[in-house]
Amino acid sequence: MKAIFLVLDAALSIYWFIIIASAIFSWLYAFNVVNSRNQFVASIGQMLYNLTEPALRPIRRFMPDLGGIDISPIILLLCIYFLRLVLQIYIIPVVP
Repeated sequence: MKAIFLVLDAALSIYWFIIIASAIFSWLYAFNVVNSRNQFVASIGQMLYNLTEPALRPIRRFMPDLGGIDISPIILLLCIYFLRLVLQIYIIPVVP
């Protein structure tokens, strides 16, 4: 049973880095640092969007309009951090 929670913790850790990569890619795309016409760059952007948008969409729905600033990835990262702490402190040590 402990292995399931350790795999869940590892999956949350990987998703953490995917969210960061998506945020960095969106900045690079917005400031025209990467070539948006390149098919490889477009496929990476689409993959990152498809991986993060289902988790970010509900957060964006409840966030007030802050102009051009999107803090939904930060809120999602804080939620993942909280879940990982709960797993590591309260659940994994108790499960045999």
